[in-house]
Amino acid sequence: MTRSDPGAEQAAAADEQPAARAGAPARRVAIRFDAVRKEYAGSVAVDDLSLAVHEGELLVLVGPSGCGKSTTLRMANRLVEPTSGRIVLGDEDVTDVDPVALRRRIGYVIQNVGLFPHRTVAQNVATVPGLLGWDRRRTRERVAELLTLVGLDPDGYARRWPHELSGGERQRVGVARALATDPPVLLMDEPFGAVDPVGRARLQQEFIRLQRDLGTTVMMVTHDIDEAVRMADRVVVLSRGARVEQLAPPLEVVARPASPAVADLVGRGRSARLLALGRLEPVDLDHPTTDDAPAVAAHGSGDGPRSGRELRLGAELGDVVAALTDAAGDADGAALPVLDDAGRVVGAASARSVVRALHRLTAAAPTSG
Repeated sequence: MTRSDPGAEQAAAADEQPAARAGAPARRVAIRFDAVRKEYAGSVAVDDLSLAVHEGELLVLVGPSGCGKSTTLRMANRLVEPTSGRIVLGDEDVTDVDPVALRRRIGYVIQNVGLFPHRTVAQNVATVPGLLGWDRRRTRERVAELLTLVGLDPDGYARRWPHELSGGERQRVGVARALATDPPVLLMDEPFGAVDPVGRARLQQEFIRLQRDLGTTVMMVTHDIDEAVRMADRVVVLSRGARVEQLAPPLEVVARPASPAVADLVGRGRSARLLALGRLEPVDLDHPTTDDAPAVAAHGSGDGPRSGRELRLGAELGDVVAALTDAAGDADGAALPVLDDAGRVVGAASARSVVRALHRLTAAAPTSG
């Protein structure tokens, strides 16, 4: 690289790290950017970016408007041509591949979906299979499979037109179309930005499940730090010129911002974001059970909670706060029993438990590099 800076060094080190999910083996690199640069009439949009996306991971690029994140994404499938540097997909330099053939191998989802208005849902999903010469039976079966996968009943949706769909339904169709030929890589540019907040949260969760089930490598762009930390295996925080400010798992980005630019992006919602990332653990509890004081069954039975006022080990910390507030109207004075998977009481959770968990998360967040 022509420039040495902490973000670039961190990116290079993180490229060699194993995947973010606990217990997962190190993964091969699916896409690699080597000193990639993009200039427009003397203006530098991407300045010597080096970055690797691991096979099977969901990597999210986030940063302020104009930082080069969408340009970076579009260079991966040559919708934008790099000025210099190399982008390697698998073992091939993308600039050595016919751009049309390349795009048929890479799924692509954008904010406003881009469905063809004169084609039905089924015809939209079948776009790339048709270009590749699939026979009708294979295409029809694949369309039905994908619509089911994204939560749309083929019998009810296959013959509908795009204007008959809600924003969330159109987005689902867009994802199905992008996955039609089972591409090894999926690029997503603000994919949920045009959906209402409730639908957006639901689509995010459904997409996370889908991506994990399929094992597709995903490179996604968003301007929303909450979306980034909620969805990503690793988050890449970019500043102007696609300078890597931090490349790390979501917890590390939130708990240990690597630069003032990252801290500014995380902002005042840092604690709330930690609540979304953290889970209730035994060490967080008030009066936890020990080997000398075995756990007891709730309500005299091991069948689980009955009152609706209990919490489970592993509950998201945001849900713990909501339950405490709902139980007492004042989280500072509330305490709720906590059950394990067998339905046994293993301690209690209070506001102190949440504070302990936040301290634990902050202290445990690793430091890349």
